[in-house]
Order: sequence, then C-alpha cells, then structure tokens
Amino acid sequence: MLDSLRRLWEVENLSPHGICLLWRPELIWTHIISDTLIALAYFSIPVALATFVSRRRDVAFGWVFWSFAVFITACGATHLMAIWTLYVPDYGLEAMVKIVTAAASIGTAFALWYLLPRALSLPSPTQLRRANEALRARIEERDQALAALKEAQAERDRTEALLRQAQKMEAVGQLTGGVAHDFNNLLNVVLINLDRVERGLSADSRLLAPLRDAMQGAERAASVTHKLLAFARKHPLSPVSTDVNARLASFAGLLRGSIGAKIRLQTDLAPDLPPLVIDPNQFESAVLNLAVNARDAMPEGGTLTLRTCPLPGGEGICVEVSDTGTGMPAEVEARAFEPFFTTKPLGQGTGLGLSQVFGFAQQSGGSAAIVPGPGPGTTVRLSFPVRPPVPARAEATARAGASNPGLTAGPGFAMAAG
Repeated sequence: MLDSLRRLWEVENLSPHGICLLWRPELIWTHIISDTLIALAYFSIPVALATFVSRRRDVAFGWVFWSFAVFITACGATHLMAIWTLYVPDYGLEAMVKIVTAAASIGTAFALWYLLPRALSLPSPTQLRRANEALRARIEERDQALAALKEAQAERDRTEALLRQAQKMEAVGQLTGGVAHDFNNLLNVVLINLDRVERGLSADSRLLAPLRDAMQGAERAASVTHKLLAFARKHPLSPVSTDVNARLASFAGLLRGSIGAKIRLQTDLAPDLPPLVIDPNQFESAVLNLAVNARDAMPEGGTLTLRTCPLPGGEGICVEVSDTGTGMPAEVEARAFEPFFTTKPLGQGTGLGLSQVFGFAQQSGGSAAIVPGPGPGTTVRLSFPVRPPVPARAEATARAGASNPGLTAGPGFAMAAG
C-alpha cells in the first residue's frame, strides 16, 4: 500500500505531456491559453455564487450553491494541472486533484437530484407575479370597501346630526310656541289696560309720558312674541299665489335702502318660475331679515345676491340670499336658526331673525338651510313647494287665532334681524 502511494508520486520514469505534442508551439500555447481561460472562468464563478448566497440569505437551498462552488473550483484546478503537466510529469498530483473533483461532482449531483422535486414545487416567477397581482387586486378591493364604508359612516353621522338638529329644533319650537302664546296673552292684557289708563288721563298729565313708554315697551315685547310664534310655526299666515321673481324685483328698492351704499345688490332670477302659495308679507320679512344679517357680515362692503331657481323635478322653487362677508364657523352654522342665539355684541341683536325665517319656511311647507355658495361668505337657501300641503294643525291654529286675539303678536313688529 505504501509502495503504491510512493510510486504514485514518482516522476523520474515519466515524461511530461508536452512530449506527446512533440513540443510544437502552436499546440502547446493552444492548450495553455485554453486551460488558463477555462480555469479563470471556473474560479470566478464560485466567487459570484458565494457573493450571491452571502447577500441573499433568504434564498432556498443556499448550501447547494456552496456545493457548486467547491465543485467548480475543483474543475478549475484540473485545468491548471493540465498546464502544469505539459512541462512536469506530476501525474500523481493531477490524479489527486481529479479525485477531489470527482467527489465534489458526485456530491453535487446527488444533492441536485435530491432537491429537484422540492425545487420544482417552488413557485415560479410567473406564479409569483400572478399571486402578487391577485393580492394587489384584493388590497385595492379592500381599500375601496373601506373607503365606501368610511363614506357610508360619514353619511350616517351627517344624517344622525341632522336628525338630532331637527329633533332639537322641534323641541325648542314647541317650548317656544307655548311660552310665546302664554306671554302674548299676558301682554294683551297689559296693553289693553294701559290703553284704558291712557284714555282716562288728561292730555297734560305727568303720567302720560311714562305710560306711553310702558306701552312702547309692551309693544316691543309683543314683537318678540311675534317672532317666537313665527319660529314655532304657530303664527297665522295668509298664503296667496305669489310671483316670487316679481316680488323680489319690487322689493329690491327697499333692500337697497336697508343694506346701505357700501353693499352692491344684484339679482339672479330664473325665468318662467311657477307661482308659490305663500304669505307675501312674511316672505318679504324673511328676505329682509336675511339681507340685514348679510349686511352685518359685510362691514367693509361687498355684494348681496338674491337668486331664484327651480328645485330638481320642478316640484318647487329655491330662493337664495348670498353675501361675500366673513362667513360662519361650523359651530355657529349649526346653531344659526336657534332662537336667541346670536354672535353680535350685547344689545345689538335679539337672535330671532334667522329663527323667524326658519319658522316661516317650515310653516310654508318648505325648509331653510345654510348651504355652500358659489364664493366666500354665507348662502341661506329657502326652499318652497309649488303647492304646499295645509296641515290640520295650521288650520286649527288659524281658526283659533281668528277667534282669540291672544294668539296674535299684538300691535308691534320689529324688522331687525337676530
């Protein structure tokens, strides 16, 4: 055994491989150059494989790449030995290198065939791309569903807020109507007795001036009850067929005198509007209240616009009063139609102007709302049906008002807005 190993390394009785090529230069250099290039390529491939596996530790079966690196390195060594044995007959060393190469190749081949079924079960790039596309589509569907759910939740919150506001306004209206009705009856008693006292005094009585001041104060209080009854939809109306455009056109002169010279009044009246069955006096009072509020919102001047247009479906008419003033914050807009709510300084507003407008619109079968306008400022929209229904409560209130003067507001009406 030892003798065989010793003889494996002997080179004295052997000839180099170049003798077989007769030392012809073209053959020698062809072998040298070809084997050198092959060896360099073999040595560079393991470096690339090692770099890839080191940086991509998530690659499946990474140890197979190291097995290929050892196998390819051994193959490169056999080509270097081919160059060496051209000049030195060191065939024993070449045999050992080939043994190492054979072992590495057999191990790599065995590992490759062993892993082949598992490798085939891995998803291909096409399958991964399709899976990613399907996942992306599901994510988009989920995002759309979440957006729709969020929008539905926001719409539900808005609807609930509107319902709570309507319930609150209804409760406030019922309370306000009851208080205003009772208070107005008391004021009528006060006014009647003050009138009797005035008739019993002489023209030069010192009590005549304080008495008239008391009557004036009572009339102002009656004006407040008038507005409260309008908000509570308990004030008797006298609805007649009214051409809204003609009413606003004839009313423009009075509005110009009320809003002042700094504010420009313009109208945008839609043609061929059907007539409305409303109380024209109360309609003008509502528009005047809105105009005065718009004037107060434009202390430096601006534009006040009266606009009419048909409602969708032709079932009614929309009247808008828009200004270019400071606008309303959201918290003020939410309470704008509440009675006695005002943002003006003490003594400069009663807080009943917009509430009176709201009550008139509701009692006429329509609605009043603050809506986004075409520009800055505030836009109040009054919507009226062409033929409003006459509720039984309104008829009963009108009959009661005709038979009981206590349901009326009394002799006095203030046009100031809240």
